[in-house]
Amino acid sequence: MPYVPHTPDDIRRMLGVIGAPSVEALFAEIGPDMRPKSFDLPEGKSEMAVLAQLEDLARKNAVNHVSFLGAGFYDHHIPSAVDALSMRSEFYTAYTPYQPEASQGTLQAIFEYQTAVTRLTGLPYANASVYDGGTALFEAAMMSVRHTDRRKLVVCEAVSPIYRVMLGSYTANLNLELVTIAHKDGNCDLAALTAALDDQTAAVLVQNPNFFGTLNDFSALFAAAKAKGVVSVISVYPVLQSVLKSPGEMGADVAVAEGQSLGLPLSFGGPYLGIMTCTKEMIRQMPGRMVGRTVDTQGRTGYVLTLQAREQHIRRQKATSNICSNQALCALRSLMHLCLLGEEGLKRTAEICIERAHYAAERLTAIPGVKLLSASPFGNEFAVSLPVNAYQAIDKLTNRGFVPGFPLGRYYPGLENALLVACTEKTSKEQIGVLAELLRGMLA
Repeated sequence: MPYVPHTPDDIRRMLGVIGAPSVEALFAEIGPDMRPKSFDLPEGKSEMAVLAQLEDLARKNAVNHVSFLGAGFYDHHIPSAVDALSMRSEFYTAYTPYQPEASQGTLQAIFEYQTAVTRLTGLPYANASVYDGGTALFEAAMMSVRHTDRRKLVVCEAVSPIYRVMLGSYTANLNLELVTIAHKDGNCDLAALTAALDDQTAAVLVQNPNFFGTLNDFSALFAAAKAKGVVSVISVYPVLQSVLKSPGEMGADVAVAEGQSLGLPLSFGGPYLGIMTCTKEMIRQMPGRMVGRTVDTQGRTGYVLTLQAREQHIRRQKATSNICSNQALCALRSLMHLCLLGEEGLKRTAEICIERAHYAAERLTAIPGVKLLSASPFGNEFAVSLPVNAYQAIDKLTNRGFVPGFPLGRYYPGLENALLVACTEKTSKEQIGVLAELLRGMLA
């Protein structure tokens, strides 16, 4: 039997206080068609039986496959110290630093995190984080709309389709115009993006590397956008930012990123981390909270919430966002990860990822019928065109213990034969060689 804390007499007295004749009357406004059809639930089980059932289900997961999946989420090595330190109770039980005198540790950690990500992106200001990379891109778009008082967003089709779906969903009822500029074999059409910018455009949104792994220098596009009063927004891959031209060097106004690659496990899709940085001109539009460093009356260093444009702090209609709770623990893990690797360690990680991806591209394109989708430069991820449907290759090779990549046809009609292949520092040359031979054998 379910545990119900209220006795019939308790219920009668509560109903009397609010003037309702019965519990059923409380739900009278909900039509019959909107109510649950049945509460005929199965009998409860013992803890031992539930554990046995869950363990049985868990054994069905394929946990030992060699994976070349990427598409925005990457299996990087996480130093053991990240888990050991971040799981200390003073970190994982802390939530919101409303009381600065009691939250100096949390505030300092957020400040250090902000400092680290601004160095990565080359832009001077960061917030304490948002939910994930897609949410960050949406928030950047809304920053642009508020800053320019314009309603048009120009988006490159090579931006992650997951992010573009989120952008479309969040803006569906906001009277905004989304203009998507088609990609060219996995490349951003820079000429078409530039031509689409006009005096009604709030922002241009691009990604580097893009969803296909292709690298771009958007300096000319951002300069053209600036000349027309358009905000430049770029989504980046944090690990590769250690070796690529930064958003700040390109002239971007807002840079966002998915922080999963910095110390967060894949973990079935979350929790992840949305990184946001911007120029001084955009700082007042930044959602969420920003931590600053100051001194008290005795000259001692202290950390405070400098800006907090959330609906919990100011009038709701003036809030920059109502979905911008920060991912403080995830941000802390990313900070620990960056500190443990250091500047040279992060750069070396990026270099290894790129080296392995180029080696994989060489091995795979040596197979008859397999060719690169684009001749453009790429980082740790690339797209290949196969002589068969990509799902066919995935099905057959997965049965051999190798997940060869992501099927681009899932999001891009016409690319049903295209496979997106990603490598990280955990991908060995031996694994790449086995993948190449398995694919060669399947296509023979």
